[in-house]
Parts: sequence; C-alpha cells; structure tokens
Amino acid sequence: MSLTSFSFPTRTLYGTGALSELPAALAKLGVRRPLVVTDGGLVKTPAFAQLAAVLGTAEQGRSWFVFDGVHPNPIEEDVRQAAAALRDHPCDGVIAIGGGSPLDAGKAARLLVRRPGYDLAKFYDESDWSGLLPLVAIPTTAGTGSEVGRSSVITLDATHRKAVLFHPEMLAKLVLLDPALTVGLPPHLTAATGADALTHCIESFTCPSFHPMCDGIALEGIRLIFEALPKAYRNGQDLEARGHMLVAAAMGAVAFQKDLGVVHSLAHPLSSICGMHHGLANALCLVASMRFCSARRPGLYRRVGQAAGLGVVSLSDAEADRVTIAFVESFLKDLGLDKKLSQCGVKPEHLDALVAQAWDDPCHRTNAVPVTATDLRALYLAVL
Repeated sequence: MSLTSFSFPTRTLYGTGALSELPAALAKLGVRRPLVVTDGGLVKTPAFAQLAAVLGTAEQGRSWFVFDGVHPNPIEEDVRQAAAALRDHPCDGVIAIGGGSPLDAGKAARLLVRRPGYDLAKFYDESDWSGLLPLVAIPTTAGTGSEVGRSSVITLDATHRKAVLFHPEMLAKLVLLDPALTVGLPPHLTAATGADALTHCIESFTCPSFHPMCDGIALEGIRLIFEALPKAYRNGQDLEARGHMLVAAAMGAVAFQKDLGVVHSLAHPLSSICGMHHGLANALCLVASMRFCSARRPGLYRRVGQAAGLGVVSLSDAEADRVTIAFVESFLKDLGLDKKLSQCGVKPEHLDALVAQAWDDPCHRTNAVPVTATDLRALYLAVL
C-alpha cells in the first residue's frame, strides 16, 4: 500500500462581517504596510469600498497600497508588476481580493519578491520558497477556491500557456469568507463561477487518486452547490446562499488536491487562446465530458446523483449516470450555461491550437478514464 498525506491547514474566518476582522488579523501577522492586489473592475465595486473603509480610506497610499492591474486570465506581467509594487512601496504583506485571477496573481507576486527577476518558467527548478510575505486571501466570487489553494495559474511569457505554479509555501495565512462581499456579483458571473466550483467537486471526486477525505468534501460541496447556486443566481442578496457557495468553492479547491480531469484540460486553452472566462469554459465542456467518461466507466456518477438528491441508488450503472448527467445538463441550462463554444467566440480555426494545448495540460492525466488527443478533439467538436 502506497503512502498518501492529508492536510487542510488554511485558517479561515467565515460569515457576514468577517471582513471587519482584517485589521486585527493583519496586526497578528505582523503586516503593517499591505499591498492590495486586485483588478480594475473590482476597485469600482462596493466590495472594494468595504475593504477600503476597514483599512482606512484616508490611509490609502500611506499605510496601504493598491495594485489593480490583474487581467481576467492573469499573465506573467501582472505578477511582475505586482511584485514591483510590493518592493517599491515597500510592503510587508499582501491582501489579495477578488476572483481567482487577483488571488492567483497576489499569491505568485510574493515569489518574485523572494527572488527578484526569477524566470517563472523555471519555477520547479527551485525547491525552497520559504520566507514568502504573508498573504490574506479574500474571495469576492464563489468559484475557483484559489483562496485555499497552494498554487497559482498564470499564463507565462515563455510559453503563452497557462502554467500551474504549485508549492505549499504559497498558501494564504488567513482566508476571509464574507458573503456580503459577493452580493454585487451579477447573475451570469454568479453562474459561471459556481459552475467552476461544481466542476472542481465533480472532477476531483471522480479522479482515481486515493484521497477519501477529499472525496467526502467533494460530495458535500456538490450538495451545497446544487442547493445554493440557483438561489444565489436568482437573488444575489441571499446571504445564506452566497455564504454556502463560498464554502462550497473553498471545498472544491481543497478536494482537488486529488487532481482534476479532462474538463479542465479542455477549459484552460479556451481561456489562454480565446480569452474565455474559466468558469464558463468549464460549464460548456462539463456535460460532454461526463458523457465521455460514463460511456467508458458506467456508474462513475452515481454518488454525484445521490449528492444531488436524485433517486439513483437502485438504478443500473448506466441509468444512474444518464439520470445524473441529464440533471447536471438541466441545472446548467437553468443558469444560462447552455451555450456552444462558437457562441462565445471560438472558431474552427482555433481547434488545432486548442487540442495541442489541451494535450499538454496535465489535468487529463488524472481523468477518471484515459484520454487521447483524438478524444480531446472530439470533445471540442461536440460542444463547438
């Protein structure tokens, strides 16, 4: 029997008003001059205004600073500019606030403070990343779960492809899950980010790696999402639903310590090549990928169906999967996530590049069933 390690170490404060604990938390971490890493859209929102009020609006530019240049799919230059801001001010900690992109950029910027000018394409050549600046992660979307992750997904200059920079030292010292910060998220982004969390939970649960703790977390995340996401989509002011989605997103990210699957290999190039929102890309590829996997391993999604409250216990493997996948398809349709890739700017001439990048992406290597490059092309065509 091989050995597997389990750990869920991130300290998290959850609940409406959690943001108010930030100043005391920063003091406890020894952070006196934080850099807020975010994007240009978030600085115009009530969520950022709440953050500024907690930190002291008059103190902006004096005891706390802002870098808001993160792209929707973060690129290496975002990380370099954020690191430069950390050095220039100089700052002793990072507050990353927003969706997965600013959270990922904020986590990674600390690498280039630790080693200025380092070539991120050689990230794995260096094993010692100790001594990173403390990070507080504050998500304003319920999707990526990046706040509890040990990695950043960044499009690198050297390859123009998304790369996963993973190291345990990248973990946040504190996560604040405050549903009040997510109420302004419009319905289409609520849906897309929620679909990202759902995909994390489904793919991590069906990943064949042995990690029973992650399996349990993934199944409860699935249950929460099926219950809470429609409520948050219909009524953005529903703090309970918003809160449950924040928890489910974090659970999805914890669960994919197991790794992910083919949906993510398909989705990553859709972002890097076509600029598609990562959650939307996952949503549009999920059902076709589930059908592909089920055809090769019937019964794979029975427990996903049970988590959704479906009566699949006594059904055959194939029928349990059919019912579960039909439910997921209807669920996504009700959230407006039933588009084709071609409706989102993807063209047939993108296909060769998409397949090449998807094949190089590591996620499909831990898929529930083996995947070939021909399979990837067929899956893209199925949803084009």
